[in-house]
Amino acid sequence: MPTYQFEAMDATGQEIKDVIEATNQDEAQATIRQMGYFVTKISVKKSRKTAAGKKGDRKGKSFAIGGVKSKTLTTFTRQLSILQDAGLPILRSLKILEQQATPGALKNSLIDVCDEIEGGATLSEAMAKSPKAFNRLYVNMIKAGEAGGALEVILKRLAEFQERSESLKRKVKGALVYPITVVVFACSILVFIMMWIVPRFTKIFLDFDTTLPDITVVLIFLSNFVINFWYLLPGIPLSIWLVLKLIRKFSGGRMGWHMFIIKMPVFGPLIEKNIIARTMRTLGTLVASGVPILEALHITKETSDNAVFERLFQKVYESIREGESIAKPLKENSKPPFHPMALFFWFFWPPVIGALLYLTKMNKRVIDDMVVNMVDVGEETGELDTMLYKVADTYDEEVAVITESLMSLMEPLLIIVLGFMVGFIVIALFMPLIKLITDLS
Repeated sequence: MPTYQFEAMDATGQEIKDVIEATNQDEAQATIRQMGYFVTKISVKKSRKTAAGKKGDRKGKSFAIGGVKSKTLTTFTRQLSILQDAGLPILRSLKILEQQATPGALKNSLIDVCDEIEGGATLSEAMAKSPKAFNRLYVNMIKAGEAGGALEVILKRLAEFQERSESLKRKVKGALVYPITVVVFACSILVFIMMWIVPRFTKIFLDFDTTLPDITVVLIFLSNFVINFWYLLPGIPLSIWLVLKLIRKFSGGRMGWHMFIIKMPVFGPLIEKNIIARTMRTLGTLVASGVPILEALHITKETSDNAVFERLFQKVYESIREGESIAKPLKENSKPPFHPMALFFWFFWPPVIGALLYLTKMNKRVIDDMVVNMVDVGEETGELDTMLYKVADTYDEEVAVITESLMSLMEPLLIIVLGFMVGFIVIALFMPLIKLITDLS
C-alpha cells in the first residue's frame, strides 16, 4: 500500500504536514477530510531506496574535484532567494538553478538535493548530504527557516551574509595584487642579473687580476650561490610551507601558529579584526534566523578558522550551558594563555626581540571592551543580532581602512627595498670598474 505525504489546514487555519497510507489518492483525500482537514497538497511519498536508485541513473552529473567556490555559492543563494520570493515551489526552484548551472560540484550537489527532496527529505536534510557545497552554517540556517516558515527571509539573510564576506575578500585580494606582482617581477629580474649579468663582470675582474672591494666579493658570492643552488629558491619557501602545514596538523602547533599570526606586527591586527568581523556576523545571522544560541555558538566556533577564537567560543558555549550570559565569559576568556609553540614562532625574529614582543603582546585581549559592551547591551535589550551586526560592520570598516593604509605604505616600502637592492648591485659592479679605469689611466 503506497504512502502519501500531504499538506492540509485544520479548522483553525493551522497548517498540517503528515503522511497517510491508502490504496489510491482519492481514498487518501477522503480519509484526510474525515480527519477534519482541508487538503492543500498531496503526493506519493517515494522511498529513500528508490530515490537512491535514481541517483545512479540520473544524467547530468560530471566529474568534479573539490568543493563549490564561495563566489558560486553566493550567486546560487541570491538566485534561490529571488525564486522563493516569487513564490515558486522549492523543488522547481532548485531544478531551474540546476539546469542553469555549469557542470561541476554545484550542479552535482543540486542533482543530489533534488533527488533527496523527491524522496521525501526536507531541504535542510537534503543539503546536509552534500557537504562539499553546503556547510554546517548553511544547513542550519535553512533548517531554522523551515522550522519558522520563513525560508525566503532566511535565504535573503544568507545571501546578504555571503555577499558581504565576498566583498571583503575581493577588497583584500585586490589590494594584494599590486605588491605581489611587483615582488614577483623584481625577484625574477634579480635572479636574471645574478645568473647572467654578474658572471660576465666577474670574468672581466678575474682577467685583470685586480683586488676587489668587499661589497663586490659579497655580490659574486651571492651570484655563485644562485647559480649553483638555484633549485633552493623555490625549494626554501615550499619547505617552509610544508613544515608549517605539518605543524598545524597537531592541535598544539595549530594553536601556537594562530596565536602568532594574530599578534605579529603589521598584519596581525588586520587578521584579528577580519576574524572578529566574520564571527560576529556569522553569530548575528544565526541568532536572527532563530537558530538556538548554543548551536549558533558551536557553528560560529567551527567557521572561525582560528584556534584562538575556537577556544574562546568553546569557553562561552560552556559558560552559557551553566547559565551565564554571553558578555561575561566573552570578556573573561578573550585573553590567550601562554603557549610554548607561539614563543617558538616568535624566535624566528631576532630571538631576544621576538621573545620580548611575545611576552608584551601575549596578554592582550582579542575581544576588546567595545565588542563586550555591545553584546551586553544586545542581551539586555533583546536585540543581540542587531548589536552583533553593528560590531561586524564596525570591524569591516576598520579592516578596509587598515588594508588601504597598508597598501599605501607598501608602495614606498617596495620602492625603497628595490632601490637598495639595485643600488647594492650597481655599486658592487662599478667600484672595481672605476678602480680599473683609474689604474689604466
